[in-house]
Amino acid sequence: MSLLKRSAVVAGMVAAFTLALAGPAAAHVTVNPNTAVQGGHTKVTFRVPNESDDTNTVKVEVNLPIDTPFASVSLKPVAGWTMVAEKAKLAKPIEAHGTQLNEAVSKITWTATGDAAIKPGQFQEFDVSLGPLPQVPQVVFKALQTYSDGTVVRWIDEPTTDGTEPEKPAPVLKLTAGTDTHAAAGAPAEAPAPAEAEADGNGTWVGVVGIALGLAALVLGLLAYRRSAAGAAKAE
Repeated sequence: MSLLKRSAVVAGMVAAFTLALAGPAAAHVTVNPNTAVQGGHTKVTFRVPNESDDTNTVKVEVNLPIDTPFASVSLKPVAGWTMVAEKAKLAKPIEAHGTQLNEAVSKITWTATGDAAIKPGQFQEFDVSLGPLPQVPQVVFKALQTYSDGTVVRWIDEPTTDGTEPEKPAPVLKLTAGTDTHAAAGAPAEAPAPAEAEADGNGTWVGVVGIALGLAALVLGLLAYRRSAAGAAKAE
């Protein structure tokens, strides 16, 4: 076997091995988009793929953190699926639109009816509107995926500190700090510093002097040319 063919075979084996590793890792439950702004409202989509070869996904449960609760949670209907939002008592009430709330949604459950279950090789998406988003770096949504044979896959592993992906990662929504646009818009424009104004005046004078020097150089150049021409004529 030639060196070129051997290289091709090795490259193919490496590619196949890489895909084999990447396949299972890409099949977990995710939240999309995976970033949002603290203090705002957002719509997130929980994407649930079926990673089984012969059973269907019939139920999906997503837990919302109760220590950083959402005052507003609304669900988008999904054809063929029932949905239930369960609430839990809060240790500390939160305020929403001037009203004190003593409870918040802590879990959402979607259950398939009829032929709506997620079949092998398919995925389903579940939309949720959330807000206001808490002032924390991230929100972890622990999820449970139930199959038609009774198997429950628990996507509950939180992000690791060393950057490696856990075996059953939970969906994670990264939150970034918002910018104070109102303060920026209302801030008065700064007046130019006196040094800058003085620099503009000096610049004008420098320009005038530069023009005068340029004209003087032109006159001297013409005089020198004439003298050179006259000297050449006499020499002839």
